[in-house]
Amino acid sequence: MADLSVPTMPTASTPRRRWWRWLLGLPVLFLCGLTAAFAYIPAPEDKLIPLAEQGGGARQGEQATTGLQAAWPELPPVDPQQAALGRLLFYDPVLSADDDRSCATCHHPDLGFGDGRAVAEGAHGEALRRNAPSLWNVAYATSLFWDGRAKSLEEQMLVPLTAENEMGADVDEMLAQLGGIPEYVRLFEAAFPDGLTLANVTAAIAAFERTLLSQNSPFDRFAAGDFNALTPAQRRGFDIFRSAQTRCFECHAWPTFTHNQFAALGVPDADPDNPDLGQVEIINAADAARAFRTPGLRNVALSAPYMHNGVFDSLEDVIEFYEKGGGPAFGVEMQPDEFIRGFSLTDQQKADLVAFLFALTDEPADLIDIPASVPSGLPLVKRLDNPARDLVELSTAPPYDPGQPRPPQTITVKAGESIQAGVDRALPGDTILVEPGVYHETVYVDTPNLTIKGIVRGDDRPWLDGRKVLSDGFNTTGNNFTLEGFGIRDYIGNGVLTTGAQRLVYRDLIIQDAGIYGIYPVETTDVLVEKCIVSGIADAGIYVGQSRGPIIVRDNIAFKNVTGIEIENSTNAEVYNNHVYDNTGGILVFLLPNNPSKVGYNTRVYDNLIENNNHPNFGAENAVVSKVPPGTGIMIMAADNTEVFNNIIRGNQTFGLALTSLYILYERDTVFDLGPLPENNWIHDNTFENNGYDAQGLVKELGLPGADIMWTGEGWNNAFDQPGASMFPPLLPGRNWPDPAKRALWRLYDVLIQALL
Repeated sequence: MADLSVPTMPTASTPRRRWWRWLLGLPVLFLCGLTAAFAYIPAPEDKLIPLAEQGGGARQGEQATTGLQAAWPELPPVDPQQAALGRLLFYDPVLSADDDRSCATCHHPDLGFGDGRAVAEGAHGEALRRNAPSLWNVAYATSLFWDGRAKSLEEQMLVPLTAENEMGADVDEMLAQLGGIPEYVRLFEAAFPDGLTLANVTAAIAAFERTLLSQNSPFDRFAAGDFNALTPAQRRGFDIFRSAQTRCFECHAWPTFTHNQFAALGVPDADPDNPDLGQVEIINAADAARAFRTPGLRNVALSAPYMHNGVFDSLEDVIEFYEKGGGPAFGVEMQPDEFIRGFSLTDQQKADLVAFLFALTDEPADLIDIPASVPSGLPLVKRLDNPARDLVELSTAPPYDPGQPRPPQTITVKAGESIQAGVDRALPGDTILVEPGVYHETVYVDTPNLTIKGIVRGDDRPWLDGRKVLSDGFNTTGNNFTLEGFGIRDYIGNGVLTTGAQRLVYRDLIIQDAGIYGIYPVETTDVLVEKCIVSGIADAGIYVGQSRGPIIVRDNIAFKNVTGIEIENSTNAEVYNNHVYDNTGGILVFLLPNNPSKVGYNTRVYDNLIENNNHPNFGAENAVVSKVPPGTGIMIMAADNTEVFNNIIRGNQTFGLALTSLYILYERDTVFDLGPLPENNWIHDNTFENNGYDAQGLVKELGLPGADIMWTGEGWNNAFDQPGASMFPPLLPGRNWPDPAKRALWRLYDVLIQALL
């Protein structure tokens, strides 16, 4: 049937209603567009660090048996013709504007390739700003100048070459002058396809500088097994150097004796009215204010005076500076690097430490030989007398005779005897049994393949007691090392410190009030820590740092420490079946800047009981751990691919678990040497009870509530699958969320959190 109804005629109000609907829809369209942008615009992610550049782990050579035999970093081959040409150019004043200065003027071979002055002397006799650094082993430097502004020797060379107050060369005039010397023309054409160019001038000099390698000092022979290569004084000095009391080894790591990082020490200014702020003048890196590049210590006895401004005349002066805790004791208002905590040494210990530094001397004769002449015919620098050479000459030792090999033995140390004497008698493969008793000593273990076992009879076991005077209980470098059955107490450094070794077992140790760290393997590979009880430690009771897995930390008890268990800048760790209670922080998984390892990933934390970690924080003021708030259950900072599951986490007053980035410690415009964001971490299937009931520290200062789980919003691809847990923010992404939804939530939180912080 046909529709005979009369159609409704439009009225004057109809277009108006459509207009208002359209107008009201604008915010909806805007929000939809904003949501789409939040969801689909790529979110920030850390750059991947190639495996070869990640660092960490035991850096040993192929034939190494101890952590003392760290492998030298690989270097590109040096063209011998270019290096030979570079040697001539290095000593030839023809490169300078007035033909009166060469590279060797400021880097003299008889002065450790320095110049013996506090600060370098300019072309017109004026004092320059900084000390001329030694060139020994400069091939291994990852940045040049005290502030790190140059990344290659070629780049570095251009600065003194062309600076008006240094060599002051006009590049065109210099090249023309070199081009007028037939011998140089011939040598450049033989060494480079394109002959004489500015780039080839700097490349040739850099090639020569890369040959300045010092690798056969008494220390190197000692590390290779010649245990008499160090004198008794040098051996004692090395023990001080690698102790947690002085912590020299933390920044001056062998074999180069530098970690190629920057450190803020607070070195007194030569002119307090014109302070030198170091690295921060070049880049806003982490902790860059007053930070300077850590120099290598090879041939350091020959290159006085010391520091970036030459303010210290002797090695004894440098040791006194560190002994007093750095800059603040010298009137410099700043917070030194956390490794600078001050210490106390006797006069004999200071002398022994200096003696060890002498043992880092090795001057290959061909490398310190000055050419008889150079193609320009200009006069060369003269040979100089360096009195330090005479002191070094006195610190020599006879060669080592290892004796005949024998089958493995068991050596028993009785109460009242020296454990160190037993270790010194041992050969690889031996077992050392120690009777119950109290032993007041530090035990150094450089021999590989040793087991040192305390004999446990009921409640009796051997105890190492440092009397609050000695630095470390055990200090070890040997591979395939097992330590078990000991009590260790009252040291001021560490209970057990292991550096650079592989395949380590720490078992059934009781460590009480033993200093900064209880069990402290650093730059190691393949570590097992089990059935240990650690308490009263001012940093981490059990710490594995700068290391590579497998790392297993299981069946331990940690209480009344600042941190119970810490995995820092390490990979492939398993932390399980531990009881962690009454610490400031229970378990930390951290990735921190300015360390040998640039990564921290693949840690699994599971089946642990983490409860009531509300102890007041008694960490050193300048230590990162001092910023951990009381009431921390688990804290993950900047680490990646961490999985936390099947734990019982209860009674921690600030939070049960927190996930954050390095931006909680540093400004957002800070330039880091690693990825600052926590990424791909997964928190799931844990039991949370009564956490976050009385927040402390930064959480309290920001007026935030405590919670079972806290996330500062960084790292869009983290996941939390914890139904029923209290959370801040109240909505956290799950593992099954689509990526667009995760990115959208991350962007929302990023805006809010940046406004809050």
